[in-house]
This record gives sequence, C-alpha cells and structure tokens, in this order.
Amino acid sequence: MPKKRSGGGLTTTQQAAKFLGVAALSGVVLAGIALPAAGALGLAAKGTVDGFDEIPANLKTPPLSQRTTILDNQGGQIATVYSRDRTVVPLAKISPYMQKAIIAIEDARFYEHGAVDLKGILRAMNRNVQAGGTAQGASTLTQQYVKNVFVEEAGDDPTKVAQATQQTLGRKVQELKYAIQVEEELGKKKILENYLNITFFGQQAYGVEAASQRYFSKSAKDLKIEEAALLAGIVQSPSRYDPVNDKEEATKRRNTVIQRMADVGDISPEEAAKAQATPIKLKVKRPKNGCITAVSGSGFFCDYVRQIVTSDPAFGKTAKDRAKLWATGGLTIKTTLNPRSQAASNEAATSRVNEDDKVATSVVQVQPGTGQILAMAQSRPYGLDASKHQTVLNLSVDHKMGGSYAGFQVGSTFKPITAAAALEKGISPAQSFDTPSSITLPADAFRTCEGGPADTIPWDVENETESEKGMFDMTSALGKSINTYFAKLEQKTGLCETITMAKKVGYDRGDNKPLRQSPSTTLGGQESTPLAMASVYATFANRGTYCSPIAILSVTKPDGKKIGVPQSRCDKAMSEHSADTINQMLKGVVEDGTGQSAGLSDRDNAGKTGTTDERINAWFVGYTPNLSTAVWVGSDGAKQIPMSNITIGGQYYEDVCGGCLPGPIWRTAMTGSLDASETPAFNPVDVPRAKPKVDKDKNKGRDKKKPGDDDKSGDDNPFPGISIPPDLLGGNNGNGRGHNDGGTNGP
Repeated sequence: MPKKRSGGGLTTTQQAAKFLGVAALSGVVLAGIALPAAGALGLAAKGTVDGFDEIPANLKTPPLSQRTTILDNQGGQIATVYSRDRTVVPLAKISPYMQKAIIAIEDARFYEHGAVDLKGILRAMNRNVQAGGTAQGASTLTQQYVKNVFVEEAGDDPTKVAQATQQTLGRKVQELKYAIQVEEELGKKKILENYLNITFFGQQAYGVEAASQRYFSKSAKDLKIEEAALLAGIVQSPSRYDPVNDKEEATKRRNTVIQRMADVGDISPEEAAKAQATPIKLKVKRPKNGCITAVSGSGFFCDYVRQIVTSDPAFGKTAKDRAKLWATGGLTIKTTLNPRSQAASNEAATSRVNEDDKVATSVVQVQPGTGQILAMAQSRPYGLDASKHQTVLNLSVDHKMGGSYAGFQVGSTFKPITAAAALEKGISPAQSFDTPSSITLPADAFRTCEGGPADTIPWDVENETESEKGMFDMTSALGKSINTYFAKLEQKTGLCETITMAKKVGYDRGDNKPLRQSPSTTLGGQESTPLAMASVYATFANRGTYCSPIAILSVTKPDGKKIGVPQSRCDKAMSEHSADTINQMLKGVVEDGTGQSAGLSDRDNAGKTGTTDERINAWFVGYTPNLSTAVWVGSDGAKQIPMSNITIGGQYYEDVCGGCLPGPIWRTAMTGSLDASETPAFNPVDVPRAKPKVDKDKNKGRDKKKPGDDDKSGDDNPFPGISIPPDLLGGNNGNGRGHNDGGTNGP
C-alpha cells in the first residue's frame, strides 16, 4: 500500500489516481486522452467540455516577455532591456535536432496522443508505486506548455508564481482543461513552437533562441545534435544540469538525451555514438541587460526612454498597462539619440569633471526645429554601485522623469528670456538704465498676473562685482550679465509678461510645480533642468518657435505593428525679429563677453553663462542655428557644495564661473557634434544701441580734436559693458562673489 506523506497528504500516486477519477467523471479524459492529434472524433463533440469556460486567448498566443532593443537615430543599438531574455522565433528557425531532442526526452509520444498521455500516466504510476514516491512524471509537452504560460503571466510576483506552480488536484484539472483546448486550437506544430519559445533554459535564458545564443553564441537554427541534446536536457533542472557550472553533470544528462533520440529512431546509433563522444564546447555570451550596458554613456538617456514608455498615455491608458508593455518587451524603439553627438557629449562631460569629484556635470543637446534630443551625458557613470561612483539619478531631466527632486537654479542663463519678453512688449534693445552695483526695489514694484504685488518686502539686488555699475543697454547688459539692469528690465517689462514668456519657451521647474511669480526669476532663481534650458535656447535658434523635446522616433511591436509615439509640439513663442535680435545680442557674449572662452570661431554661435549664489551651480547654454547645448556643473547630492577653492577634474579653481568650466565643456561637445561642412548662419538683423550721453560740462575748456589725434574717448565710455576688458571673464575672471536670495547670481 502506498505510503502517505509525512504531512498526512496524499502521495503523488494517490493524487494521480484521484485526478484520473475526477477527470474521467467530468468527461474530459475520454475526449483528451484517447484521441491522437487528428483523431476522428475530434474535441468538438458536445458535452466533452461542459462546465468549462472558453480558452483564454493568451494561452493560444501568450504575450511572452522578450528583450526590447533601443536604437539610436542611425539604427545602431544603444542597449537591450528585458525582464526575460527571450527572442521568439518560428519553428522553421529552430534546428530539427532541437525539435527532436526536446520531444524525445520530454514527451516521446507527443505526435501520437492527445492533450494527455494515458499510457504515460499509467507507466508513471507504475514506476512511482515501485519506487514508493515520485520517480517519473507524466505531463505531456502540451500540459507543460500550459503550466509555463501561467508561470509567465505570474511574472516576478512570488505569490502568483506559487499559485501557478502549486501541485494540487485543482491546478492539475485546470491545466488539463486548457491543454485539451489548446490541442484543438493550435495543433502539434504550433504547440511545439510555443513550448520551445517559452521554456526556461537556465542562465537567464528563456526560449531556445536566447539559450542557443547564451551557451553557443549561435542561432537556434544552427544547433548540432550534441548542442540540441544539451539544451533539451537542461529543461528538467536548469540548475542541476547547468553546463557552465557543472560540465560533468551536464554531459551525463546530454548523453541521456542523445541515447533517447537514438532509441526512438530520431538519429542513428552511429550519430549517437559520435555525439556522445564529443566534449561539450561552450561559447558563452554573457547577457547584457539594461541601461547599464548602454553605449557612449547613454545609460541616462536609455532610462529616460523607459520613463517615457511607462508614463506617457501613448503607450497605455493606465500605469499598469504601460508597465506591462515595458515588462513584456519585444519592442524595437528607435530614438532621437545621435551617435556622434552622444559620443562628443560624453567625452565633454568626462573631460573636465571626474566621476569621483565632489561635483558633477550634465550635457544635453537638442535639435532646434524638431525638439529631438540628440545627446544626454553625465560625468558620473550610470549604475547602482555607489562604490564606483555610479548613479541612476538623471541630472538632465525633471523629478518626474528620474531627475533630482528640484532641479538646479539656472543663474543668468535666464536673462535672455526676460530680454525676449521685453522685445515682445515693444521695448527697444537700446533701452538703457543707469544702474549702480546694488539697488533696492520696492515691494510693490512687481505685479503678478492676477494684479497683486509679487512680494511684501523690498528686493535687494547686487551685481557680481562693485565695478559693474554705470549706464547699460540690453546688449551690453547681456554681455556683462548685469543683475541690476535685468531687475529693472523685468520691472519695466512686467513680471507676468516675463513668466508668460518663460512658459512659452519651455522653461519648466525641475520639481514639476508651476512657475512661481517671483521677481528673482529674472536672475534664475527658479530651479530648472539642462534639458529644459537646451530646449529654451533651441527656441532662439529656431527663430522664436519652441518645440517640445522628444526622445522616441518610432516603436515597433514584436508582430511588426507600430505604436503611435509622442510627437513634438511646435508653437510660436515670439516673433522671428525678436528671436533674431536675441541671437545677435547673445553672439556678443561668446565673442567678447562672459562666454568668450567658449565661443566657436568657425561658425555663427551664441550663448550665455550663469552662476548662482556661492557658486553652487555654474552653467553655459549656447547654440548654433542647428544645435542647442546646455552644460551644468554643480552638486548632485543632498549637500550643496560651493565651487570656490575647489579641485575639479584635477584642476584647481579659486572660483568656478560659467565661462571657465561649463563653457569649455560646451565647446568640446559642440565641436565634436557639428559637421564642419554645415555652417548655417543666424538671420542678420540690426540691433539698436543706446547713444552715449555727452557730458557737456566735462568738455568745457578742452580744445577741439584735431585730425590725427589719438581717440581717448574710451576712457570716459558711459557704457562699460559694450567693450569687455580682456581679463574680465565671468565677473572679474570669476573672483567676484554672487549674491542670491533665491535667485541673484553672477554671470
């Protein structure tokens, strides 16, 4: 008499006997066991499956998790990501030896029986009775396939996996029900194909194609007898028969499969002997999974793509739907990333800031007119190993998309937005203000869009150095980055108009909150991101039309069908004339202003430097007509590190400024990205300048200037910002100190 289990439950033999009784009573076994695949009675006879629901569609064509391939805009591979490393292939692309091997060892009578094998069950029961336990199973390939579908659907949920694999009578009856219907719906060939694509072969390989690539670095269609037998043998116990970790045990199992193939007549005795005598020859291809394997430092961009797929409604109505799409995978995602731009940006990001420095840098490139993100790089490598200075924090994007909690204050790089708002209001670039090095503006000097005062206390504004004072027009104020000028310009333009322009050109907060109506906004007091800033300046390059940034060009599902992807939205933010004027004024910044060290000599280019209080953040954002690049350097941790008396990238800085560190990084990124043969120019426009005010009293008693006399009038120039001293970069060569009560900054 069979023994009971220690826990008091039925033995495997008793369960099988009880299962047969229950199934027979339900009328299922009579329909499913006794019939071959093409049995004359078929499975459509009325009453054979009474009481059962219709077969779920996912059992016929289950959404198998596969690897997703992410490509750059030239079709080159950036990375592959997957929860299951699997590549589904048709039966025609699977070696006949592989098909025969799996059938021989797992279900030799596969083509002779129906969904279950009565002879197999009886044989297993007899063996198990003799052994006093479980010595042999009797599940057919069809039953195993059904079980694997349930396991696949369970994913990584341990509770669902336990439910899918529990050895209970109810589960067996359910599997049998579906197995019978699968046989009717699919037929033997399709079941075999699905089985070989769903089965786990160890070493993180799901499906025979991934397994063949993992162990032999070849396609499943090219498997030899001994290779096919090895893979078929692994299925029963992937850990026990793992050829990578135990070649001896794997060889024994492989030879058992080969012998079984010979016994059933799939191969000749001679072929079997030769295959068994062949040593296992592995050519293991280690799996490369996830954004950590992305090329040219594009792991952060890869993760940004993941964030888009799992958050944008284009990829599913609910968060659950989108998460399932990403987990199921099998997608081919062609992105906007340009390999040349990414390589150049990655080189730039790591050229002057080391991965183990106290601060980090981010470089983002955007194409004007399309919004396409061409590059996204950081000085710290992408990954989870903090001991290697790795991080998954994407410094280029906002919090919602995997960035820092708040983003970073942008300093004086905001000032061109204020200038654009002023131009749109009709204020001339020749508008001048006599500005001291520090001013105090009354609390009610700025009004919100609702008409109320923006603040209740006066606003103190200071320039980078005490020497920055005098009469400035818009061009000279941008060139020397005069805080007091732009505080007055914002007052004249209107705070509401400035905030409205910021929204139009794509200036977004890094914490995803609405822009505050704060006067210090004109000095970069509100945190944003490198991606947003690159997009803002791309608006100037695109003659006033803002295009929202995009990262994905197309997504193709495993069946070849396309998924609609988010498109860039392009809207007019300002007139072409206003944008052209900004471009001309910002050309002066890189020609003889605070960004002089960053300027490109072989083409039209423009840009703006920026630093914040205590030099916590330093920026350079610049562009040509066909490329916009933002560079940020600063603290990427909870502790804000002032960048004074600091060593970065092996170089000591008394004071970091926008022109002396982010600027050269920008230049490297731009030079490497741009094609020397393409040098488009900005649209030329005359920019009005303020006329110097003549002090009549100062000239009394002076002789009239004679021809040939040297012109010394520059000594009394009332516009000190129009001509920049050669030793002045970033505010007294960066030696001055910015002041920021939430926004005041240096160049």
